[in-house]
Amino acid sequence: MIDPNLKYLDTGFLPTDRVILHADCNSFFASVESIGHPEYTKVPMAVCGDPKSRHGIILAKNELAKAYHIETAETIYSALKKCPGLLLLPAHHQRYSEICRQINAIYQQYTDLVEPFSIDESFLDVTGSRHLFGTGEQIADKLRERVYTEIGITISVGVSFNMTFAKMGSDYKKPNATTLISRENYQRLLWPLPVEEFLFVGKSGAQLLKASGIYTIGDLAQADPGMLTAAMGKSGLSLLRAARGEDLTPVHPSDYEQQPKSISHSVTFDHDLTDESEIRRELTVISDYVGMRLRRHKLYAEQVQIQIKDPSLKLINRQRQLGRSTNATRDIRETATELLLENWTRGKPIRMLTVGVGGLGPEGMEQLSMFSDTERQEKDKRLDAAVDSIRERFGPGSLRLGQ
Repeated sequence: MIDPNLKYLDTGFLPTDRVILHADCNSFFASVESIGHPEYTKVPMAVCGDPKSRHGIILAKNELAKAYHIETAETIYSALKKCPGLLLLPAHHQRYSEICRQINAIYQQYTDLVEPFSIDESFLDVTGSRHLFGTGEQIADKLRERVYTEIGITISVGVSFNMTFAKMGSDYKKPNATTLISRENYQRLLWPLPVEEFLFVGKSGAQLLKASGIYTIGDLAQADPGMLTAAMGKSGLSLLRAARGEDLTPVHPSDYEQQPKSISHSVTFDHDLTDESEIRRELTVISDYVGMRLRRHKLYAEQVQIQIKDPSLKLINRQRQLGRSTNATRDIRETATELLLENWTRGKPIRMLTVGVGGLGPEGMEQLSMFSDTERQEKDKRLDAAVDSIRERFGPGSLRLGQ
């Protein structure tokens, strides 16, 4: 009998390694729209938001549209300048969610450790599935075959010994490919890449790293930890460990609910808001939604943040520490309103508003000051509880708070 560990070593892993897959649907929205419509695959096509509701941007595009350098999140106007013959289709989000559910159901036939990363991406830990289905690459190839045959779209799959490299593997070669990032090849495949292509670096992070002489992922992996901490704080050390292949993040099952570090809600309005009373009403609705989510998670916040976007897409971000931890809608709304009035020029149009909360923790964090209005706080708690109860029974739109 062949020693399974020897077979495992041949794939570039150690016997103690996990086998992690990252499965990424190729051009997901566009691919779903093409199911049953093969003619869509023969022309440049993109899925877009509704221009009438101020979401006139490209959400996804097919391979032919990519050849025109059309980018996700660019405006429809810009995309049509690049490709005047571009076929534009409206988004059908309920359909995308259903296809996503069907795809994850296929994944779950190979492991119970399936963690959705977004609507079209999932991580799978198949370490315990190898004796049933073969190596990580063999499982990845089987998933690609089944999703295409049963659903009608293609996926790309990265196979590695941690989540970071598995994600980079799925991005390494597209569409419809399996890429192995092993202990034997990760330095050769990933380290020469520009540092901005590393997971979670982003544009601003890349600028900080390049200012410190770090231009590639390999430079990052071999950087001095003290220098990285000085440049980027704790996140610099996290990036360093990930670039060295030391990401130990576990894959959680799909029903795992991680405690959020922050909660926010944004609304892009169908027309620019200039009237203060209308802005206050919308701020009340957004704050109410944030408070409801806080209470659903049984969390309290120590900080309120707002973001104001004008028609030119200029952003104003402001935040304020609260005197005590709270999950009361009134506290969130009043602080958000104060921040808005202090930082918004009256009469200037507002395109989008965001209210968020940070510094989250459990109920035990709540501290009442000896000078606080405990009677009002108890009244707010009863009101919020009653509102949440009604919405739980009759739906979130069943009750709307006044200003």
